[in-house]
Amino acid sequence: MTDDTWGTIQQDLLKTVGHNNFKTWIEPVNFSELKDGVATFHVPTNFIGNYVSQNYGDLILHQMNQNGADVQRMQFKVAAKTTAPRAPKPAAAVKTASAAAAPAVAAASDTNDMGMTGAPLDARFTFDSFVVGKPNELANAAARRVGEGGPVTFNPLFLYGGVGLGKTHLMHAIAWELQAQRPDLNVLYLSAEQFMYRFVQALRDRKMMDFKELFRSVDVLMVDDVQFIAGKDSTQEEFFHTFNALVDQNKQIIISADRAPGEIKDLEDRIKSRLQCGLVVDLHPTDYELRLGILQNKVDTYRQQYPELQLQDGVLEFLAHRISTNVRVLEGALTRLFAFASLVGREITMELTQDCLSDVLRASERKISVEEIQRKVAEHYNIRLSDMIGPKRVRTFARPRQVAMYLCKQLTSRSLPEIGRRFGGRDHTTVMHGVKRIEELRNSDGQIAEDLELLRRTLEA
Repeated sequence: MTDDTWGTIQQDLLKTVGHNNFKTWIEPVNFSELKDGVATFHVPTNFIGNYVSQNYGDLILHQMNQNGADVQRMQFKVAAKTTAPRAPKPAAAVKTASAAAAPAVAAASDTNDMGMTGAPLDARFTFDSFVVGKPNELANAAARRVGEGGPVTFNPLFLYGGVGLGKTHLMHAIAWELQAQRPDLNVLYLSAEQFMYRFVQALRDRKMMDFKELFRSVDVLMVDDVQFIAGKDSTQEEFFHTFNALVDQNKQIIISADRAPGEIKDLEDRIKSRLQCGLVVDLHPTDYELRLGILQNKVDTYRQQYPELQLQDGVLEFLAHRISTNVRVLEGALTRLFAFASLVGREITMELTQDCLSDVLRASERKISVEEIQRKVAEHYNIRLSDMIGPKRVRTFARPRQVAMYLCKQLTSRSLPEIGRRFGGRDHTTVMHGVKRIEELRNSDGQIAEDLELLRRTLEA
């Protein structure tokens, strides 16, 4: 197989996987040789090689054989080079003592003699593609401020929220923006799991001084999903010292997790305290308007790929209502819908949507009961269930009762009269007033907002 044949195969893959996926994953792959039925490719990083093998391996193998190459299997090797790959774009530089001769800006795949790398950045995750709404506007504003690369004003910036709410998107967006605004800065972005792996590798290879030098020489350290170091005593110890060293040098630290620092089980108290000393920002669950905005943004992108498809009015609104807990599931549902409609050559109607996404819609149905909500709220506020649903109107019982009514409205499909009957036979107007009151307090009372988020996570766990 020749390079020209690989070029032809790449063009076929572009049509199949779409422009964004091609630029991010296929374009960086370079054909090396075909020998004894084994096709060898060079890739910038092991991560890209593994991802391409798992997600596009069968497709590439099929295309090669379709083009006359007799290939039984493929292997991916990291290219031994120091220049940046074409895609994904490199993260900002990380200089180390052992890489003194490296260029000022190194690719995410560049390594020192310990093999230290930053995680590759996703070209889709920029500030321009981040849809902003009320639940995430503070997190977006804080991330943009840090992305400017100006004086360190809050350290660390701690972003937390549930699955699919945009934490990783904002982390990548900050890294891209720093690269554009301050290319002179050494930025290292990686997951907490990668931090732990690097630490264990350094212990094994007896290169702890190189490890310390690397992590203490960056200008900006970004660690995603920090909850994964909880319970790992030695890793926590090193993370704590790295954190202190960078703060003492006035270097910026950006952390993300799936919950607030104080809620991360088995995380040392001194680390919790350190993480809470900067700006802690919660990415709240998406509301209907934000979910609809995300869908509309994705549709604008898909129209370039599927210009012939027609979308019936009301479909996006239906999806924004029905798939409410996870943006990734929401986006994945829309991707599947567009792909299916394109393959069968049909307009995207409500009927097609319900048929194509029946499993997703079933999984997204709210199955939490009113009784479960009442019990969890009573436990949270340390009151008796009988008092919460009883006739007493004292504030101690009335506020938890309103919180429970609000959660019943949000998390179940019960009507207001049905909810009222479960709360001691109250009228639906009483429920409506309670829901409205909690909606107002959620925006003005931080404690109520925190209680609602904690209860929602507990109930949906």
